Amino acid sequence: MKTPDYHILVCNSFRVNGDPQGICNRKGAADLLGYLENEIIDRGLNVLVSSTGCLKSCEHGPAMVIYPPGWWYGEVDTAKLDIILDALEDGQAASELCLS
Repeated sequence: MKTPDYHILVCNSFRVNGDPQGICNRKGAADLLGYLENEIIDRGLNVLVSSTGCLKSCEHGPAMVIYPPGWWYGEVDTAKLDIILDALEDGQAASELCLS
């Protein structure tokens, strides 16, 4: 297996018992996962996607972070994902959407 170029963590507010709760989940983070996976495949990107517990950025939910560069994004929806992935194809951050 080739090591992925990027790892995208999408907050889904999972709790210790595995229940999805919290702001990111209520704002549709789970629905973003399928869209994100399909876009990554369609674009031929070498990216791993993981759904996570709380990323402690509730005021910006749904939140996600791209590693290794550590780019944080908030209030993510499908339109923002398109912009983020366009930039990622060029190895760049979508800096206008990054949380500071």
